[in-house]
Amino acid sequence: TPLDALRTCLGSPLGPMRARDGNVHRGKPKEGYLPMISHLGASISVVNGALMAKRMKGEKHFVGAASIGDGATSTGAFHEALNQAAIERLPLVLVVANNQFAYSTPVASQFACQNLGDRAIGYGVRAHTLDGTDLKSCLEGMREASDLARDGDGPQLVIADLLRLCGHGEHDDAHYVSDSLKASVLGTDCMQLAEQWLREAYAIKSEEFNLWKEEALKEINEGIEQVQGEGSPDPYHHPWKSLFTRELCEHV
Repeated sequence: TPLDALRTCLGSPLGPMRARDGNVHRGKPKEGYLPMISHLGASISVVNGALMAKRMKGEKHFVGAASIGDGATSTGAFHEALNQAAIERLPLVLVVANNQFAYSTPVASQFACQNLGDRAIGYGVRAHTLDGTDLKSCLEGMREASDLARDGDGPQLVIADLLRLCGHGEHDDAHYVSDSLKASVLGTDCMQLAEQWLREAYAIKSEEFNLWKEEALKEINEGIEQVQGEGSPDPYHHPWKSLFTRELCEHV
C-alpha cells in the first residue's frame, strides 16, 4: 500500500520492514510479497524456493512472479534460477523489463540474439513478448502467462519491450540515450498511453481523472504526515530477531 511504501522510505518502525531497510526493499512474506534483492537475478531463486515450499505442502493452483531488467538476464543467477524452474516445472512468471539499457550498456552489447524472448528456447520455457508501454497489452499478456503457469505449463518468460525514460538513478542524466530512440515508439510515456486507453475503453472524462489525481495526492500527503509522527526505531530496545531464520520461516 502507499502507507507501507512511505513507512519503508521514511524509516517508520511500523513499516513492513520495521525500519531495517528503506527505498524499494520491502515485502510482506505472510501475504506472499517477498522483499526484492538489488541484484535482481538473485530474486528469482528466492521465488523458486517459495514455490517449491508450497508444492511440498501440497498446495495447488498457485503462481509466483519475479521481475528483473534486461541486464540481469546476463547474470549467472538468472541462468541457474530459470534453469532450475524449468527442470522442476515451477509455476513461475518471470517478467523482464527490456529497458534497452542496463544502466548505460545498450542491449546490443548485452546479448546477440534478436529478441530476449529467444533465450526461452534454450531453457525449454514459453516466451511472451509484450509492448511494455501498452497497459492493455501487459494486462492481457500477464493474465495469459499466469494462467498457463498455474495450469501446469511450467515457467513463463515475459519480455516487456520499452525504454527507461530517465536515468538509472537521480545521479544518472541518461546522456547515452539518443534523441531518435526517445522519439521512437519505445519512448512512449506509458502513463499517458494508459490514460488514453482508459478514456476510450471506459468513457472516463477528464474531470474524473483529475479527481483521481487529487485523491491520490491527498492520500500521499496525509500518509507522509502520519508516518512522520510515528517516530524512529530504538536500536537499544530492538530484539534483533531478524538475525535468525526462525521468525522468517514462521512467516513464509
